Amino acid sequence: MEREKKRRLVLVHGACHGAWCWYKVAALLKSNGHQVTALDMAASGIHPKQVHDLNSISEYFEPLMYFLGSLPTEERVILVGHSFGGACISVAMEMFPTKIAAAVFVAAWMPSPDLSFSTLLQEDLTLAMSLLRPTRIYGDVELLRENTRLTKDNYGTVAKAYIVCEQDNVLRKDFQLSMIERNPPNEVKVIVGADHMPMFSKPQELFSYLQEIANTYY
Repeated sequence: MEREKKRRLVLVHGACHGAWCWYKVAALLKSNGHQVTALDMAASGIHPKQVHDLNSISEYFEPLMYFLGSLPTEERVILVGHSFGGACISVAMEMFPTKIAAAVFVAAWMPSPDLSFSTLLQEDLTLAMSLLRPTRIYGDVELLRENTRLTKDNYGTVAKAYIVCEQDNVLRKDFQLSMIERNPPNEVKVIVGADHMPMFSKPQELFSYLQEIANTYY
């Protein structure tokens, strides 16, 4: 029971969304004894900053980095990133590898030390433009590459799970599988019939997988 009380999942939304999008899954997790923190990234949800206040992608990530930095040294969390939130949690894995028990990518961008975020963007510009914040935030490719650089010594030490949304028309299934093939996670789960927003379309299935992952890696 004590182990259940200490388990915390940190939920990170995708571009143009906010912490509010997790309300169904967060309620299910909390009702099953988990601690849940759903964060607004900068200029998202009810975060006070506006898009034009952000000068780099690292500023967009700041709420997550601040939260992880404020955790007690001994506390470890399960990070969950949806869509563009995969980029957020990847950088967090690089910066705080000892505070993350596992990272879960839900129909999400999943870069790696050998598969940079900028490379993923270049592979499908149309898809990227549909997901990203305004171009001025990410327009400097060199700055983007520097702010999202990952290493095997940090990022590579954190356990990863990927949840494939089979009917996703934003990050299509073949694109998700391509990332998985080039950056193999510890395990892969599939939500049959899920669109790009499984927290709305398949909340019970997403909750069940998150609970399984938390029980396995925490």
